[in-house]
Amino acid sequence: MMFIGGAFIVQMALGYLQMKHFSHVFTRLRRKGKVAIGRKKGRLRSGTIVFIRINEQGNICEVQKMQGVTVLARFKALKGLTGKNIKTLGEQDLKAYNKLLRAAIEDAVNNYKIVMSGGTIPTKSTTPFQQMVTYGKSRILGK
Repeated sequence: MMFIGGAFIVQMALGYLQMKHFSHVFTRLRRKGKVAIGRKKGRLRSGTIVFIRINEQGNICEVQKMQGVTVLARFKALKGLTGKNIKTLGEQDLKAYNKLLRAAIEDAVNNYKIVMSGGTIPTKSTTPFQQMVTYGKSRILGK
């Protein structure tokens, strides 16, 4: 019981430190200009978050990525996109990256385009548990 309690406290502390690091990196980038955020959740695989700092012309100045399964994941610089225009990024520009990272970058590009056109980014209000219940109901009721 003591081990489980200790592990829970360590998990909370490491989660807090990860959120503090997330906040620090985002604030540092945001002070320098606009930041597009993309994410790709991994259910059983690693999740990915990407920050893309953009200048007024839409050119990419800096990219930071966080990819991992645990609370030990940290943001790291991502090379290869600096100097390109976010509006014209295509498959050719992203082919060197893994599937989750490409999806996160594409999400950031999509979010940027929505916001710059005056729209709002839709949010998912369902939790994984709610999704599971909805899926179960649809299977049972046949809808």
